[in-house]
Amino acid sequence: MSEPTEVLAAAPPPPGPSEAPPPARRSVAARATLAGTVVSLLLIAAIVLGSRLLRDFDSALLPYAVATVFLAFGVAYRYTVWVSAPGARRLFKKGLGSFFSAANFKKAPTALPKMIATYLGFQKFLGARSRARWAAHQLIFWGCLLAAAITFPLTWGWFTFTSDSGSGPGYEMRIWGFKVLGFNALDALGWLMFHGLDIAAVLVIPGASYFLWRRMKDRGAITGQRFAYDLLPLICLIVISVTGLLLTFSSIFLHGGGYEFLAILHMVSVVFTLIYIPFGKFFHIVQRPAAVGMQLFKYTARQDEQVFHCKRCGEPVDTAPYVENLRGTMKDLDLGFDAWAEYCPRCKRVLRGTAYLAHVKKGFK
Repeated sequence: MSEPTEVLAAAPPPPGPSEAPPPARRSVAARATLAGTVVSLLLIAAIVLGSRLLRDFDSALLPYAVATVFLAFGVAYRYTVWVSAPGARRLFKKGLGSFFSAANFKKAPTALPKMIATYLGFQKFLGARSRARWAAHQLIFWGCLLAAAITFPLTWGWFTFTSDSGSGPGYEMRIWGFKVLGFNALDALGWLMFHGLDIAAVLVIPGASYFLWRRMKDRGAITGQRFAYDLLPLICLIVISVTGLLLTFSSIFLHGGGYEFLAILHMVSVVFTLIYIPFGKFFHIVQRPAAVGMQLFKYTARQDEQVFHCKRCGEPVDTAPYVENLRGTMKDLDLGFDAWAEYCPRCKRVLRGTAYLAHVKKGFK
């Protein structure tokens, strides 16, 4: 294949405000709205059934439950829009195919659980950038995961804690009405059960504070950051965690002083954050699992030694299936320079410089 030396002309400008959106865009929005509606209705049905027809549903937690329904709609809507893009659609299909491939499981049975643990759980790829960033991200990740595992089932009425005496110390934890565990509120297990959200807050605060401090001090981070996208999520996490800890402090040490105000402030911050997740930086939480499938796709290709070499210098570029997938994405987008995928980064720079000298500066000789 000949070496690429030029790029096609830029795409036409987007339609003006008075022009109607193209049919393709309308169809994507319609599919996304339908997906969001279906997921929201399924969640509502799960809340009703899981709480035994709302018998175990706490009406005081209604704002949180409503926020999770909006969260479900937003996640499904944006995920559908994201997957509808050519690049994301190919990524999703390849990843899903690799995830459920029996052949991949036979070749590397431990690859998938290992990638889930290292790529999703411990995010080792972040450690290559900075150990401090990795540690802070781990604190936020496990803190938020613990908080979600406690808050969502309680909000939906799936988990209940009951006491025969009405005030303890003996309690029963029930899931969907079935007794799972009995514990004493005064022992270590009881303390952990009732202070799980406090533990999550203690994990999240230092992690979010580190990233907030870094975004205020690091020049590289300051250059491209946006308040609503980069800073607001961290502020929300800190506000939620601090107000949650203050609720515990008020109930233990202040005999409930200021509890109502703190409860409202905590509720507002949680509801806002849940609704904000699909439309801000937190959406990468939903996107990240799809990347595991692509990592598995590349890993199995490397196991088969399907390595693609640069057309110019012969150095390894990536796996052959990955390069072919990248070329297909460029063709879907009608970019007109899919041949660039067959060259290593260094050769791409050399070819661009050669094209510049051969064409752009031709008139200055």
